[in-house]
Amino acid sequence: MRSLRLAISFLTVIPVAPRDTGPMGPARAYFPLVGLGLGGILAGLDLAARQVLPMPAVGALLVAALLALTRAIHTEGFLDTCDGVLGGRDRAARLEILRDSRVGAFAVVGGACLVLLKWTLVIGIPDAERTSLLVLFPCLSRWGMVATMGVFPYARAQGLGTAFQSGANWRQLVIALATAVLAGWLLLGSAGLVLFAGATVVALVLGWWFRRLLGGMTGDTYGATNEVAEVAVLVLGLSVAPALIDAPFW
Repeated sequence: MRSLRLAISFLTVIPVAPRDTGPMGPARAYFPLVGLGLGGILAGLDLAARQVLPMPAVGALLVAALLALTRAIHTEGFLDTCDGVLGGRDRAARLEILRDSRVGAFAVVGGACLVLLKWTLVIGIPDAERTSLLVLFPCLSRWGMVATMGVFPYARAQGLGTAFQSGANWRQLVIALATAVLAGWLLLGSAGLVLFAGATVVALVLGWWFRRLLGGMTGDTYGATNEVAEVAVLVLGLSVAPALIDAPFW
């Protein structure tokens, strides 16, 4: 399926389709599914690495692996967003900074905090939920990106993110939503649904904020949304999921 191949090629290092700037709207339906694949790789790597490495090293390996598997595309967007949103005084200045490939102080500080947070959270996942949460969190964060693509306008007439508005329709949003909900329920039950809701709320709040500051979303803010949603899901997974794992759904 071309749309799935496009999603895999754009979101990962796996070159199963040409990475062009043509219509990418249909591909966003499969963002959560690609996230599940990434999570599965992390879970497998975690199971193997824990046999020979201490947990701090395992956490560093998983964070580095996710960066490598995604070409750090979302992290790059997060860094640019830190500079643009925090460094600009008005909408035009923020959008101009987002175009600048140079890294500023806000990006350095934000990136360091992001990596440290992920590492700390990953090594802190309890054994009972560890595999399920490692598989799930990249799925739900990529659903968060799709949610902002469906709800908020694009801030520019041109840009990388405009490709995901071309050929887009509500069916893709439904497929992505169904994938994320089903994955959450199958992997963590009612806790998974709470994590899905948390990722959705965080993504939509960020989208609302970016729209106020920038007039809409950009390719960089899509990446930033993914990164913040990953952290949010991990935080919720450590704080909420253990109490809900054995609780009845009703």
